[in-house]
Amino acid sequence: MIDLALLAALCVQAPAQQPPSEADYYPVETLALPEHVELEVGGLLVRADGSILACTRRGEIWCVREAFVAGREPRFVRFAQGLHEPLGLVERDGWIYVAQRGELSRLRDVDGDDRMDELETVCDAWRVSGNYHEYNFGPALAADGSLWITTNKPFGDEPFGRAKWRGFALRIGLDGSMQPMCAGLRSPAGIGAAPTGELFYTDNQGEWCGASKLAQLEPGDYHGHPWGAFSCADPLWKFAKPGDSPDGILMPEAAARVQSFKLPAVWFPYDKMGRSPSGFVWDTSAGAFGPFAGQLFVGDQYQSSVLRVQLEQVGGRWQGACFPFRRGLSSGVVRVAWDGRGGLLCGLTDRGWGSLGNRTHGLERLSWSGATPFELRSMSARPDGFELEFTEPLERAGAGETARFQLKSYTYLLHENYGSDEVDTRELAVRQARVSDDARRVRLVVDELREGYVHELKLDVRSASGAPLLHDAAYYTLVVRPRE
Repeated sequence: MIDLALLAALCVQAPAQQPPSEADYYPVETLALPEHVELEVGGLLVRADGSILACTRRGEIWCVREAFVAGREPRFVRFAQGLHEPLGLVERDGWIYVAQRGELSRLRDVDGDDRMDELETVCDAWRVSGNYHEYNFGPALAADGSLWITTNKPFGDEPFGRAKWRGFALRIGLDGSMQPMCAGLRSPAGIGAAPTGELFYTDNQGEWCGASKLAQLEPGDYHGHPWGAFSCADPLWKFAKPGDSPDGILMPEAAARVQSFKLPAVWFPYDKMGRSPSGFVWDTSAGAFGPFAGQLFVGDQYQSSVLRVQLEQVGGRWQGACFPFRRGLSSGVVRVAWDGRGGLLCGLTDRGWGSLGNRTHGLERLSWSGATPFELRSMSARPDGFELEFTEPLERAGAGETARFQLKSYTYLLHENYGSDEVDTRELAVRQARVSDDARRVRLVVDELREGYVHELKLDVRSASGAPLLHDAAYYTLVVRPRE
């Protein structure tokens, strides 16, 4: 006789083990806000005493103490109000510097009550047309002590008339002097200095900007958007005038034909790596945030995510790869900052533009759980291909099979249309995949590397413990091919 109960039990399968998720390695904490605080974050600054300053699009700066401290209730004090859409904060010599729409200002608290006592104008040598999108981002503190800001071009009506120096990087001296340094920016939502002193900015996809990007800022650069180029006739512009931007040519061709044109260090392919990159920081945590020390973490406003970027210098140019890192934050990530305890603060707002997160604003914290995710840590260019480094040893069986590594390359158009499709796409043959003795590296030999192109890699490998990759894609922007 068949025991139906036993048969039913045998037919019940054990639940499938869930693959690891981003949250297993980098959990998110959300700061509880008082009802009266609308923390639509545009800038973040962590001070030496651990307090956080957060400026908002509503013109406020909030001082937050005891944030994300177990067993402590966070305390909020309004440091300042009445500013005009501040979008960044930096501290120098006891002053807090902030870029408003019409000026670079500095503020300080003299009596130690977490409220501003003094406000001074540092520089107001630029004008606005009255368009809603004329944001100013920054400042970033340069190695020489100057302060740099990036200016958004207007989108739509200009009731006060066209203003100069929109779509520029501006250098502000501590004496209040202003010099335009780079032209051709579009919507440059993030600006920051590397630990080695170089300045970089992020720009958002749109007209004349085929995809979002991270690019170095060097004096005299032209980044491709012609909107503000008329300003370069002004004597304040000390460099060669940018060449005209031809409508409808490939980006590598533009770099060859257009005077001063600067290709980015990294393209962020649309939707694969977000839509609206914003603020960024280098990982200087010496391993307290996981296995990515020295790399960058970049916020994305639309995707409510944080991206990861690895840079290297080849032939005097910065270039590198970008990787997915952490999705699922509560709103658009506009600013990121280290909290001094190994955590990454994420300042959030949807600003009315919308984001994948379901909240309108807030402050969240990413921390490392201590478990190492199996990831492609880096992707570095070689004369005949790429070298891949993983966070854990690979499972050797099959790791050297070339079919496990799928590569293609593509670029974008420089044109007046909004954004660009991936164009001139080519599938690339991986000829060899050589695994290192410690199984942490794979050397790919690849046909037809192309300068000025994104090289998109899809991987199908496992760790020695059998774990799948947390993220199976990387995107390397090859500006210069190594010669040796």
